[in-house]
Amino acid sequence: MRDLFGAELRWFQHIEETARRCFERHGYREIRTPILEELEVFKRSVGDSSDIVKKEMYDFTDKGGRQVVMRPENTAGVVRAAIQHKLLNSNDPVLFYYIGQQFRYERMQTGRYRQFWQIGAESFGVASPESDAESLVMLFDFLRELGLEKLTLSLNSVGTPESRPAFQEAFRAFFQEREASFCADCHRRIEENPLRVLDCKVPTCQAALEGHPRISDFLDAASLQHHERLKDLLTELGVPFVEDPRLVRGLDYYTKTAFEVLSGDIGAQSAILGGGRYDLLVKHLGGPDVPAFGWAIGLDRLAMVLQQVRGAAPQAAPALLIPLGERAATAALKLARELWSKGLDVQLETRGGALKKAMASANRMGIQTVLILGDGELDGGTVTVKRMATGEQESWALGEVAARLEAHTEL
Repeated sequence: MRDLFGAELRWFQHIEETARRCFERHGYREIRTPILEELEVFKRSVGDSSDIVKKEMYDFTDKGGRQVVMRPENTAGVVRAAIQHKLLNSNDPVLFYYIGQQFRYERMQTGRYRQFWQIGAESFGVASPESDAESLVMLFDFLRELGLEKLTLSLNSVGTPESRPAFQEAFRAFFQEREASFCADCHRRIEENPLRVLDCKVPTCQAALEGHPRISDFLDAASLQHHERLKDLLTELGVPFVEDPRLVRGLDYYTKTAFEVLSGDIGAQSAILGGGRYDLLVKHLGGPDVPAFGWAIGLDRLAMVLQQVRGAAPQAAPALLIPLGERAATAALKLARELWSKGLDVQLETRGGALKKAMASANRMGIQTVLILGDGELDGGTVTVKRMATGEQESWALGEVAARLEAHTEL
């Protein structure tokens, strides 16, 4: 776990602002759920056999004897909230997004933390491939608005519980022929949920999977039709994708569409987020029979990638107002308050002292516009304005400062 500040926090803030702007254009609205949830919410949704439940959750018994967990992901909490507050009882689509902290006791590695932030979007009430496509278009627009361009969608269909037994039988037979090549976790997974063997990241296991039965060859007619229609839509919409028969999501609740987004913006392509369709989860958690589609992206890793690709986060630097002397300090406070009341970004220098010291601070902070107010300016009813990029100076009438700053917000 870590502290966030400075350049990294600015990226977090920029990503969050971009997410809200982009998602709300599509009609999604924010939902905030508690960090603490009942343990059963995740056992029933994520699955007893998942690595999240078996290895990664911060779970404990609270002072009231309740088994609780610090949420390891947010989809289950959003579904729980939607059921509890009867938000899914109409025939209308329900569109949510969230931004918040999650907790997993994971092995430490670059870009992964035990307290981490996720941004996600969940669409309830529509089972069509058009719903999948709309959410994926929103996701790609969001990532491109942030400045990522080398994006590819990795796509698969995991079918439905009714279509999986035939695949699982064929896959178990394949596994048994080379079981010595698989790790101990895969031997557990083959009994609990064979799909999870495909998700193993151990290199020897990935090598042993060569030639495995493809789940796409066992899809029921409805799942196959859904998958083909989604691919046609993505082609029409210009969303680049590749089919990956090994792609499954690590959670039990997925049906039909499963996907990851790969980014090549920092060299070799790597997955930066994933998601898919989960038509059975709401009913499984005690709610109505409502289909759903969603995804989540790790904010920590996304900020790290953007910092490498783009450097500093976009940020409007405030103007700096420097008073010289006690008389000017009083006038500067009044002027700053007027500017703040008009929504203008102005930082007030309150240390007193030499102008040279204050100008050095402005340089270090990347401030582009400095307003200087001394006795001479007060006597003349003006403020001296210095443009830091060019060194040019001019005088503005005190009564015009607010209007002229509004007209030069890019400064």
